[in-house]
Amino acid sequence: MDRFDYVIVGGGSAGCTLAGRLSEDPDVSVCLLEAGPKDDHFTINVPAGAAAIMPKPGKFNWGFETVPQKGLNGRKGYQPRGKTLGGSSSINAMIYIRGHKSDYDNWVKLGAKGWGWKDVLPYFKKSENREAGGNKLRGKGGPLNVAKLRSPNPTAAYYLDACAELQLPKTDDFNAEQFEGTGLYEVTQKDGQRFSAAKAYLTPNLERPNLTVITDATTTEINIEDGCATGVECQIGGETQTITANKEVLVCGGAFASPQILLLSGIGDKDELSELGIKTVHHLPGVGKNLHDHIDYIISYKSPSTDTLGYSAGGVFKAVKAVFEYRKHKTGIFTSNFAEVGGFYKSSPGVKVPDLQTHFVVGIVDDHARKSHWGHGYSCHVCVLRPKSRGSLKLASKDPFAAPLIDPAFLEDDEDMEVLLKGVKQIDRILKSPAFDPVRGKRLYSTENMSDDEWREEIRNRADTVYHPVGTCKMGTDKLAVVDPELKVRGLKHLRVIDASVMPQVISGNTNAPVIMIAEKAADMIKAEA
Repeated sequence: MDRFDYVIVGGGSAGCTLAGRLSEDPDVSVCLLEAGPKDDHFTINVPAGAAAIMPKPGKFNWGFETVPQKGLNGRKGYQPRGKTLGGSSSINAMIYIRGHKSDYDNWVKLGAKGWGWKDVLPYFKKSENREAGGNKLRGKGGPLNVAKLRSPNPTAAYYLDACAELQLPKTDDFNAEQFEGTGLYEVTQKDGQRFSAAKAYLTPNLERPNLTVITDATTTEINIEDGCATGVECQIGGETQTITANKEVLVCGGAFASPQILLLSGIGDKDELSELGIKTVHHLPGVGKNLHDHIDYIISYKSPSTDTLGYSAGGVFKAVKAVFEYRKHKTGIFTSNFAEVGGFYKSSPGVKVPDLQTHFVVGIVDDHARKSHWGHGYSCHVCVLRPKSRGSLKLASKDPFAAPLIDPAFLEDDEDMEVLLKGVKQIDRILKSPAFDPVRGKRLYSTENMSDDEWREEIRNRADTVYHPVGTCKMGTDKLAVVDPELKVRGLKHLRVIDASVMPQVISGNTNAPVIMIAEKAADMIKAEA
């Protein structure tokens, strides 16, 4: 078949959600195109397997780099993104966070009518199956399983104790009323295994006769005729094929691939397109603009404790035992998401909503785990939740297989640096707390007695993303808005973008659960118009 009612470009969190929901109607045909392979490898399904996928480009990871970042002293940042069914939900740390309710009310102020907290909460609940139970804010019975970690690492408790010593607030549920504070993260796992958007929305429905899933299929262009999207061109098995959409083309490539596909199709700023020799099909200057991300810094310590993850003779012995434990019981260290605990804090008392998030990792993290260290240890991330810096995504060339030019403009707004500096000092105090005395070893990079200016230089030398890029096809009504509140591409028919790229502003937390919510809400919008 090469003709379907709906053609979904991108089998990530949003694409899988849409495919599952739209194919619920047996009278509707759905085709899902994913550039990567199937998600059936053990490194995806075993939670700790992410450590093998994240550090470098490969079969399941695009492994992009940014352009040199002025705010990072000219360094190129690293941007791992999922390249398989489930997208980044198949390689991420599985943390289930919705953000703060004010994030969504702010979207409305930015022109995204109908996306306030009261509008999106029902879709968060609809998507969720919380093992601990549902309530007025949490869902039960939805496709996406949300669980507590089966085998929390003992080292995580030191972080909780340290925060208590510093009298930082505590919360039992980041997705309930008490957003601010320290606590254990809930994860998208089931029975000790990763439960990606693909596992939630796609795998159970693959036998539907009206759902076609094609992997290793790279979409190269959206076909536009008389202002209407009619289908896509894609490369499958080395051959160009046309897939026709009777109703709509739904672009779900994420914050990088979605604007890239639009630009390759001649949808974007006409001046930028002409520079690359691409014919302008529809002048839409906001495509690729408004790129932003959570800028993040990490402090790491070595540790004599082999409870932490690391490389040592004792660690190898524990790992071998853990393999058998995981195979038999689906418990133990291989169920870890690494970033097991963390919190949301205010950089200063005058801040109304926490603007810092921490992720405490039960192992050493250095340069996205691309640098290995002998021995054991632990690390703590801190990121700026509402960055002011804004960058862009542009095409490097007309070649659809060339990586785009990714520029998050990290730390180019001075306020981002000042908020991050306060956050770094916060985690520095936490990790120096007496609670860590029993397990604290040598600090990985010494920063003792540094002035604020020296700290700022250190941050520019080592900060980078915590993997939450958004905003490149933003919702709204201003001149740089790419989609309207129904997620329809402005000025074109039968074409929508549905993923993290439509967020006008990044939410205060991990972005996977909000992307699934966006797709759930979009599915209802599409069904209502069918």
